[in-house]
Amino acid sequence: MILHRDFIHGVNTILRYIARAASVSSFYGQDDIQAAQVDQWLEYAPLILSGSEFEAACSFLDGYLATRTFLVGYGLSIADIVVWSNLTGTGQRWESLRRSKKYQSLVRWFNSVAADYGDALDEVTSAYVGKRGIGKSPAPSLKEKVLGLKENTSGHEIDLPGAKVGEVCVRFAPEPSGYLHIGHAKAALLNKYFAERYKGRLIVRFDDTNPSKESNEFVENVLKDIETLGVKYDVVTYTSDYFPKLMEMAESLIKQGKAYIDDTPKEQMRSERMDGVESKCRNSTVEENLSLWKEMVNGTTRGTQCCVRGKLDMQDPNKSLRDPVYYRCNPDPHHRVGSKYKVYPTYDFACPFVDALEGVTHALRSSEYHDRNAQYYRILQDMGLRRVEIYEFSRLNMVYTVLSKRKLLWFVQNKMVEDWTDARFPTVQGIVRRGLKIEALIQFILEQGASKNLNLMEWDKLWTINKKIVDPICGRHTAVLKEKRVLLTLSNGPEEPFVRILPRHKKYEGAGKKATTFANRIWLEYADASVISVGEEVTLMDWGNAIIREIKTDNGTITQLVGELHLEGSVKMTKLKLTWLSDIEDLVSLSLVDFDYLINKKKLEEDEDFLDNLNPCTRREALALGDPNMRNVKKGEVIQLERKGYYRCDVPFVRSSKPIVLFAIPDGRQKSTSIATGA
Repeated sequence: MILHRDFIHGVNTILRYIARAASVSSFYGQDDIQAAQVDQWLEYAPLILSGSEFEAACSFLDGYLATRTFLVGYGLSIADIVVWSNLTGTGQRWESLRRSKKYQSLVRWFNSVAADYGDALDEVTSAYVGKRGIGKSPAPSLKEKVLGLKENTSGHEIDLPGAKVGEVCVRFAPEPSGYLHIGHAKAALLNKYFAERYKGRLIVRFDDTNPSKESNEFVENVLKDIETLGVKYDVVTYTSDYFPKLMEMAESLIKQGKAYIDDTPKEQMRSERMDGVESKCRNSTVEENLSLWKEMVNGTTRGTQCCVRGKLDMQDPNKSLRDPVYYRCNPDPHHRVGSKYKVYPTYDFACPFVDALEGVTHALRSSEYHDRNAQYYRILQDMGLRRVEIYEFSRLNMVYTVLSKRKLLWFVQNKMVEDWTDARFPTVQGIVRRGLKIEALIQFILEQGASKNLNLMEWDKLWTINKKIVDPICGRHTAVLKEKRVLLTLSNGPEEPFVRILPRHKKYEGAGKKATTFANRIWLEYADASVISVGEEVTLMDWGNAIIREIKTDNGTITQLVGELHLEGSVKMTKLKLTWLSDIEDLVSLSLVDFDYLINKKKLEEDEDFLDNLNPCTRREALALGDPNMRNVKKGEVIQLERKGYYRCDVPFVRSSKPIVLFAIPDGRQKSTSIATGA
C-alpha cells in the first residue's frame, strides 16, 4: 500500500473503506467476529493468484462453501467481492475448473454471486486484475437485491423517516401466546436489518398483556426462535415491567377526562362503536370513573363488569378512534407477576406508551394495522408523550396456511397436530423440523423486503431455495417400499454377496462414503416391476444392466422377477433406471412420512371459517426398507433417497425393531410423489 495524505491506495484498503461507508450491514460483517473473518479472507485471497497454490485454494474454498451461501454471514461482504474478483482474474485457468464440475460448491457460490452482482463485480475485476466479462448478469443495487427495497424516483434508497445513524431504536414485540411463525420471522429480520443499517438498538419486548393466553413456555421458545433466526438484540423487556406506570397513566387520563369507565355489555359496545353511538357512561364524572376504576383494580364483582375506554371521537370515520378499550379485568394469574394485578392494558394502550418510554424511534408494523396508526398517534398525544414514527411493511401471507395464533392453537388443542413444532405448522420450529434450512428462510424473507404491497406467497418458492442449498451436499441413500415389493433373482449374479465402498454424493466428497452390498437376490419396488417387460434390458443404478427373462404373477399380481446381469450393456440405451436393495438381513426399517396443507383452500376470505376448509388427510406414512448405511444418519440430517426425494431424519436408528422416521421435504414441485411412487 502507498501512503498519501489525500488519497488511499491498495485494493484491500479501498474495499475496507467501501464496506465502512456503505449502508449494507453485511459488507464488513455484522459483528466484531465476522469483521475479523472478513479480514482473514482479504489476506487469503491473494493466494488464489499464486500458481502453486491455486488448486489447493480452490479445494479449500469448495469445502468451506459446502454449507454456506456467502463466505461470511448471511449476506454479500467484501470477502466475497475480493475472492470472486481474484478467481475471475485468473482467467482461463479458473474457467477450466469452473466447467470441469470438480468443485461444485465453489462453482455454485461463484455463479450465484455472478448472477446477482455480476456487473458491479465486473467493474471491480476490471479495475484491479484487468479482466472483464465473467459476470454479465444485470445487477440491481445491493439493497434492492438482498433486501428487496426499491429505490425511489429521485435515486435515493427508501429510508426510515427521520432516521439518523446511531440514534435509531426499533423493537420486535411478539406476544408470548405461541411460537414464532414465518410471518413473525419477517418482522424480526426487518427490525434486525434496520437496527444494523443505522447502527442503532434492537429491543425484543414481550407484549405480555393477556395472562389467559401466555406462558413461560412461549417466552422460552420465542427466544429460541429468535436465536435460530440469527437475530441479535440489545435487551429483552416485557410490557409487564411497565404495569405500574401504565396504571398510573390510565388513572391520569381518567382524571383529565380523556378516559372513562364503561360497563356496557360487550356485544352492545361493539354495535354502538360500529354505529357511532356514544356510550351512556361517556359523560360520567371524574369521581364516578375513579370509583369504578378502583373497583376494577381490586377485581371486585362490580369492577369485573367494567372496562376503561379512551374518550377519542365516536363520529370519526376511522372506527379505531371510536373510544377504544384501554383496560380490562382478568382474574387469571400472569406468568411473570402471578395474581398481583386484576386489570391488564390492551395492546392499543400499552404499545405506544412503552414504545415512547423505551426510546423506540421507529415502530415497524405490518400494513394490516394501517387503520390503527391514527389511533396510535392520538393515544401518544393524549398521554403527552413524544412521537414514535410508524414504518409499515406488508404482512407475509402464505397459500394454504393460517398464521393466526388463535387458529394454530386450535389445531394444537384439538390434537390435529402434535404440538407447535409439528412439521405441518408454519412456525419456525415446524418448518425447520420439516427440513427447511434457516439459511433458505432468511434468504426467502429478505427477498420480500419491506414492501408495503400485500402479497400471497407460494411455499414452492421457499422450498426451491431450500433445494438449492441441500442438494449439493446431502448424502444419497436407497429405499424400497415394503408393500408388495418384488424380488429379482439374478441367475448369473454373485454367488456370495460382496461390498463396494461408494461415495454418498458423487459430486461432493464431504458427504462421505457408504457401503453397498451386491447380491444375486435384490428387491425392487412394485411400481417399477409393474412396468418391466419380459426381455427388457434395465439399468440397476450403481451396478449395471440386467435383462429380465421371466415375470411371475399370482392372479395378476407380480410376485417375482428372474433375470441375468448384462454389465457390458450400455446404460445410455435403457429406458428404466431402477433403485434396488440386496436381500440381506442388515436392511433397516423406515417410516417415510409425507405431509399436506392443514387447510384445502389457497386463500381464506375474511368471512370464511377455517374449520369449513380443513384438509381431511394431512399426514401419510409408508413403511420401507433402507440401505444399512442409514443406521448412521443423525437426527436432523437431510438426505436424498434416490428417485424419491429429500428427507429429514426426525427419529434416527435406535434398534432394529423401531423404524427410522424420515420426513419428506418438498422440493418446489407442485405435488410430492415421493411416497406414493418411486418417481
